[in-house]
Amino acid sequence: MTLRFPVVLAAASLLLASACENLTPEQRTVVGITAGAAAGLITANALNADKDWRLIAALAGAAAGTLVAQNAATGNCAYARGDGTYYTRPCP
Repeated sequence: MTLRFPVVLAAASLLLASACENLTPEQRTVVGITAGAAAGLITANALNADKDWRLIAALAGAAAGTLVAQNAATGNCAYARGDGTYYTRPCP
């Protein structure tokens, strides 16, 4: 993979993220997945990670992007109780 692909992917995700105001929750989730995966892949590339770690970084970024997108859509944040459960409240 050349350096050009991650740069193009990052630019595309930034353009998608800038248009999040009028999206449905499903569309917002797709944008979160895309932007998170791009961020994970770009970070792994910057650290010269091997193919396995690039995949792991992209998947972790996609998971994090999904959570951020869903929380942004509802305006709620998740807080851990410390016993493995969590509760939601409006974000500060």
